[in-house]
Amino acid sequence: MGERTRAGERTGLIDRYSALFISVAAAMWAADAYFRPALTKQLTASQIVLVEDLIISLCFLPVLGRVVREMRRAPWRAWVALAVIGVGPQAIATVLFTQSLTYAYTVPSSQSAGVLSEVYLLYLLQPIFGAGMAWLFLRERRRRSFWPMAALALAGAGMIVFATNVAAPRAELLAAAYVLGAVVLWAAGTVMGRYALGGVSFTSTSAMRFVLALPVLLVILLATPGSHRFSGYAVAQLPSFLGIALIPGLIAMVLYYRALSSTRASVSSFAELGYPAALFLVLSLPAPYGYAYPVQPLEIVGAVLLVAAVTVLNFQMRREVVTGPQPRQLLLSSEVSSS
Repeated sequence: MGERTRAGERTGLIDRYSALFISVAAAMWAADAYFRPALTKQLTASQIVLVEDLIISLCFLPVLGRVVREMRRAPWRAWVALAVIGVGPQAIATVLFTQSLTYAYTVPSSQSAGVLSEVYLLYLLQPIFGAGMAWLFLRERRRRSFWPMAALALAGAGMIVFATNVAAPRAELLAAAYVLGAVVLWAAGTVMGRYALGGVSFTSTSAMRFVLALPVLLVILLATPGSHRFSGYAVAQLPSFLGIALIPGLIAMVLYYRALSSTRASVSSFAELGYPAALFLVLSLPAPYGYAYPVQPLEIVGAVLLVAAVTVLNFQMRREVVTGPQPRQLLLSSEVSSS
């Protein structure tokens, strides 16, 4: 089964059930909740993401020669898409998300549960941004019935943000702002990843995502005011770093890009709801399996609206998406038009 399998050429298990495998990969991202929060109490967001990205990049050393050979032949527009993924979704978005957790821990302990739930539940907006960007950049056009459900999801998100208090504390608003920024960038990453897969394999796409993010993360770390730079690290942090690097990082992302190579970006955006679904279980399960966090009533209403909206959109997905050109066709047409 070749890595270059396109959407519509469903010859293997992953290709036939690609959306399901994307949901599995997204659910694996929920393991992040077991490792990252502990690190946010000891290190800055840029410190955490830099080491995480470095560990994952080193894991691609065994296939370095293969990736280099392929990238030498890759279209320049695929390079641009990969650079966007490395800078935005991987570097900046992951730092924003980690910083949102840091702000969540600055509120009083009585409010931290609600803020943490808000941070994770706002990820439910990702399909809305993802579908919109797929329409804009990949020509996956959507019919009018999409937009009322998108508006309902936005209303639910507003209830989550202001669940505890209409005049939400500054830390809570900052946490919401950071995670929303990360969600927008991750949605762009889905679209750019689908586009890049039209010119390079899922292995190279995965590797370049993390390798290209390294210099950006180093600059962010050095430019962060009041940052301790390379101090504060401890051997005791290694299990947490390995956990976030290997499970929600390396394994989940390789599986994700393999499945994305056979899935449209708008479909993938909804399949990625496996992430908040798994996170909801992590947050609600009793210790030591989860956090056993209580949820505010208005937050529950907002979450129900979000889940209802994205579920309806998920069932409507097949008839909502009007077939557009595949990423490979977009790359070829772009190359022809520029020649």
